[in-house]
Amino acid sequence: MKAINNLIVGFVKVLPKPVVFIFAKKYIAGVKLEDAVRVVKALNSKGIVATMDVLGEAVSTKEESEEAKKECLMVLDAINKNGLDSNLSLKPTQLGLLIDKGFCFNQISEILDKAKEYKNFVRIDMEDSPTTGDTFELHNKLKKKFSNVGVVVQAYLKRTYEDVQKQNKLGTNYRLCKGIYIEPEEISYKTRKEVRDNFLKVLETMLDNRNYVGIATHDDYLVNKAYDLIKKKNISKDKFEFQMLYGIKEDLRNKINADGYKLRIYVPFGEHWYKYSIRRLQENPQMAWYITKSIFSFN
Repeated sequence: MKAINNLIVGFVKVLPKPVVFIFAKKYIAGVKLEDAVRVVKALNSKGIVATMDVLGEAVSTKEESEEAKKECLMVLDAINKNGLDSNLSLKPTQLGLLIDKGFCFNQISEILDKAKEYKNFVRIDMEDSPTTGDTFELHNKLKKKFSNVGVVVQAYLKRTYEDVQKQNKLGTNYRLCKGIYIEPEEISYKTRKEVRDNFLKVLETMLDNRNYVGIATHDDYLVNKAYDLIKKKNISKDKFEFQMLYGIKEDLRNKINADGYKLRIYVPFGEHWYKYSIRRLQENPQMAWYITKSIFSFN
């Protein structure tokens, strides 16, 4: 069935974008900022917090990067204006990391200044492995100047446990996720068990060091194991939260919320929705099967 699902992902990728968008809407708030504001308001009404993300990455010019910065600043303004319980996530390559590191630092510093003014927080997303080291370097440099910044780590990378040992000493605020980019076998775990085991190993050292962590997963097994670790170690609720992607496993989302744990939903939006949506399908090819059935359904 996995092979069939992967074939279906390939099929979905050659569909016209307007067709794909019909189904991508499950994973994104929309194209406009007002779409994301509407979604976050609805989540907040259920006691769920959010992080908003302007989709896009790996820009090739400073002009594009500066435009992305303006969009991030507009998000922070909208959060403040609408009284939303949300912070901001951003991708460093969208803000110029691959163009000029110093330029990228200045771009994100401006965003963090605005967030600080609003008493808000910014999460620096982790992208594919060629940027991992530079992203940590960027985060650590920013952290010397700003307290309202955190970073993402990916459990499927073999380097992550060692990275976290170093980052713990800096009091890093984390989002811990499995990881979604396709990486070489020599640097990444490939089996479900390996990724799960490393996720829990990394999570345990974060909790032991009392670093704040966003436990980002849709895996029921990992959620239950995280529950166990939190209870076993008597971790205060102000030291962690659970995080999930918009549109995925809402039954699990509702359970975590009902169990009284803080839950943050990643709410992406913007013109660059296509690459994000295809990656979601590659991560969960079974969803591509549901899409294909919907396309050919006459009911």
